[in-house]
Amino acid sequence: MAMHDVKNLSLAAAGRLRIEWAEQSMPVLRQIRERFTKEQPLKGIRLGACLHVTTETAVLMLTLKAGGAQVALCASNPLSTQDETAAALVDAYEIPVYAHKGEDNQRYYRHIEAVLATRPQLTMDDGADLISQLHGERKALLGDVIGGTEETTTGVVRLRAMEKERVLAFPVIAVNDADTKHLFDNRYGTGQSTIDGILRATNLLLAGRTLVVAGYGMCGRGVAARAKGMGAHVIVTEVEPMRALEAVMDGFPVMPMARAAEVGDVFVTVTGNTSVMSSDHFGRLKDGAILANAGHFNVEIDLATLQAMSRDKREVRPFVEAYTLQNGRRIYVLGDGRLINLAAAEGHPAAVMDMSFANQALSAEYMVRHGRTLEKRVYVVPREIDLEIARLKLAALGVHIDELTSAQRTYLASWTHGT
Repeated sequence: MAMHDVKNLSLAAAGRLRIEWAEQSMPVLRQIRERFTKEQPLKGIRLGACLHVTTETAVLMLTLKAGGAQVALCASNPLSTQDETAAALVDAYEIPVYAHKGEDNQRYYRHIEAVLATRPQLTMDDGADLISQLHGERKALLGDVIGGTEETTTGVVRLRAMEKERVLAFPVIAVNDADTKHLFDNRYGTGQSTIDGILRATNLLLAGRTLVVAGYGMCGRGVAARAKGMGAHVIVTEVEPMRALEAVMDGFPVMPMARAAEVGDVFVTVTGNTSVMSSDHFGRLKDGAILANAGHFNVEIDLATLQAMSRDKREVRPFVEAYTLQNGRRIYVLGDGRLINLAAAEGHPAAVMDMSFANQALSAEYMVRHGRTLEKRVYVVPREIDLEIARLKLAALGVHIDELTSAQRTYLASWTHGT
């Protein structure tokens, strides 16, 4: 049996069924796996992955293994692991997995260390924690690394900061920035799964409520659209003028968080930044306000300050903690301020992760072929990979599109055609 630290191997049978269910909705990754099985583009490559351990991730791991990679997986968030899936990957598919749902900080980093102990040649990150550890306490391993991939906005921000400071030790492909990732996963995946997590945790009726979305990037747009579709009155807060203007043009009231705090019923932070809701806002909230986070790290809601402002804290439902302020008002925080779509629900639907993980698989293949000759910086997913994934997805959906005629190609390539 593969090396592992999972919660309960007896859950493997249930996990295998869940993986098979997800796989039905991931036709692009299935096609990539068929090719990988024949061509073995990752043969002998040690690949260390720090991702959310979900059924969709399992399908990606099986694809990478089919391509010849020696895979080791740990969780990228203490609350995102599906223990059934982790057990199935170990017991049924013999993939080393180190992940427990609800693991503490010490175990979380011990699991990252277990993956690094395999001396990965490729890294695959969701938040850049694996890369950060490599560049921190495990620099001796950097010489083995050909390159990496990163799936989240938060992780890409960290990596670009490393590139700017010239400390990034190997090339990394920003999978998050692929059109077939952020236009679909971030917007449609995060939008649906965030609302799903909030509803599972609270059984709340959104219709008629005021829901505040902090951040109007692709993820924020998705949350706002889904909440509006369920009848909520949506308010947007932003710090970037262009995104704020887009929110206005999309029909949403835009205001500072200090004002939104006074009128909102439900708050969703999705900025990738710290202390988006803090001491300036907690005292203004209504009694019964609900706070949820859909950003990668649990820093967007300043829980330490909220705790200091509270006279009492208690769990009132699974993944719902009530903080009672000194003035008696209650504020409910969901999922310990962590990714609510994975803390209280199952994350993104498999159909949208199909494209995101296709990007991961094909970017890993690209890095094996070209990584040794690339500069040590952050790269976008090659356009031909992005377009191939879109083509495969359309074909799987049974959608056909037009092709340019030779005359149209000539016209588009010419500068001589005028009025």
